[in-house]
Amino acid sequence: MPTNDHPHAEPWLRGTLTDIPAVMRAVLHALELAREDTERFCRDLTSEELHARPFGLAPVAFHLRHIARSIDRLLTYAAGHTLSDEQAAAIKSEMTATSTSEELFSELDQALSNAESRIRAIEVTILEDLRQVGRRQLPTTVAGLLVHIADHTQRHVGQAVTTSKIVVAQR
Repeated sequence: MPTNDHPHAEPWLRGTLTDIPAVMRAVLHALELAREDTERFCRDLTSEELHARPFGLAPVAFHLRHIARSIDRLLTYAAGHTLSDEQAAAIKSEMTATSTSEELFSELDQALSNAESRIRAIEVTILEDLRQVGRRQLPTTVAGLLVHIADHTQRHVGQAVTTSKIVVAQR
């Protein structure tokens, strides 16, 4: 199947990652789209614009940090581990931390690259294995966590893109 005949198509329509099982492929395509959309719609914002809160909305910077850090947390649960003290503490700073554009995009890029490696390493045979999430140890499966990574990431990308468009319109 051709992979470069439609470079402007969304990742899942490019015929890529066909060597990867469907669940992991769908998640990786969602993360690839997240990278492309945040680059396209948010990359050119100034640091001040990234932290702007038009109409009281969460800033683009929050969404970028939250995407990066939540993927790491969810993959930690998928691996059957609990969060480290550092991961738990980082949650508290997602909304209020200030970062430059370069710092934000570097964190996001590193998180997406790490996620790809971690997702590729998951064996398809464990997708239905049970996992617990959070302090309350809520039940899910490895596949449930992977699917949530994709939809949660896309939800926050959409919010970041919308907020970015508002910020740009207010220039």
